[in-house]
Amino acid sequence: MKIALPDATGTLTDYTLTGTPLPEARLPATPARVVYSAAHVVADPFTANDPSGPATVDWQATMRFRHHLHGLGLGIAEAMDTAQRGMGLDWAGALELIRRTRSELPDALVANGCGTDHLNPAHARDVDDVKRAYMEQLDAIQALDARVILMASRALARVAKGPEDYIRIYSDILSACDHPVILHWLGDMFDPQLAGYWGSDRFDETLETVVAIIEANAAKVDGIKISLLDKDKEIALRRRLPEGVRMYTGDDFNYPELIAGDDQGFSHALLGIFDPLAVAAAHAVNQLGQGDVAGFRATLDPTVPLARLIFRAPTQYYKTGVVFLAWLNGFQDHFVMLNGAQAMRPLPYFTEVFRLADHCGLLRDPDLAVTRMKRLLAIHGVA
Repeated sequence: MKIALPDATGTLTDYTLTGTPLPEARLPATPARVVYSAAHVVADPFTANDPSGPATVDWQATMRFRHHLHGLGLGIAEAMDTAQRGMGLDWAGALELIRRTRSELPDALVANGCGTDHLNPAHARDVDDVKRAYMEQLDAIQALDARVILMASRALARVAKGPEDYIRIYSDILSACDHPVILHWLGDMFDPQLAGYWGSDRFDETLETVVAIIEANAAKVDGIKISLLDKDKEIALRRRLPEGVRMYTGDDFNYPELIAGDDQGFSHALLGIFDPLAVAAAHAVNQLGQGDVAGFRATLDPTVPLARLIFRAPTQYYKTGVVFLAWLNGFQDHFVMLNGAQAMRPLPYFTEVFRLADHCGLLRDPDLAVTRMKRLLAIHGVA
């Protein structure tokens, strides 16, 4: 099967698809690694709202994709900061998303983002304002008997005066949690407003703050997701975690190595890239559970160039590549995104995502993918 794809100058060259779609495999109830996919939200293309206005969600398509993830045995990281929150989906929409997932998939492994995004950081006067905002979302999520991912707060980054404020706020919030939660250390490459989080710009200092919070509240911490795109920093924290506290890799650049682990430990996974790579993730972790480390790496290693392209700087626009692949693979009928984010990457980005996804066996229906790729090319004036 062929398709003519343009290069950076617009010159068309025939590209022959060579990938074989990966087989779908469901993870067992107790997999070798706990795996969450930070799932995207499908926009309603028929809304009258401007992209800069309130988000309008296609709930049917959004929930259909979550059923797909659950069918593979993956956990769902719901209403996450890196998956839509703070970049199109407001708190009211996030709570509705959490409610629907809890209702439709009561037996699924789901952790839900709890933050302060309904509080404008400019309106936060002190850390007590931030605490009240956290508690409002925590109470609403726990009222649904839903588990929590405690996300980073732009407002806290603005008003905190040092590490002591982070230690106090996190200890107060964790003491109010009904179940152990997943903490989230989100780097400023994902959200520039989080620069200096934990009270310092120095990793060695922030590491001590995070470890102090976890050690003081270990019974309330299931694990921590670290999203710094730096494997050495993740490993440094992983080796400091108390027994029973999991490391969830959020490193969309180095995940195969981190999940495989070393002689001192390994990482579980909570990844945005495991939205488009869901089939590969389930297949690979099954191989790992069978003791086939080489097979695990042979499945996931070839996906890394695709992941690095999707998450290239500006990293916060990675969702454009994620939703593009969801459209190519038939999980939604359109390529429209909240906040108009489908326009945040150039055509060469999409053509290379197409090629790399084919190489990895991630185009589950190559005929459909080619048809839709041709539609995108036509919109860009490519005959």
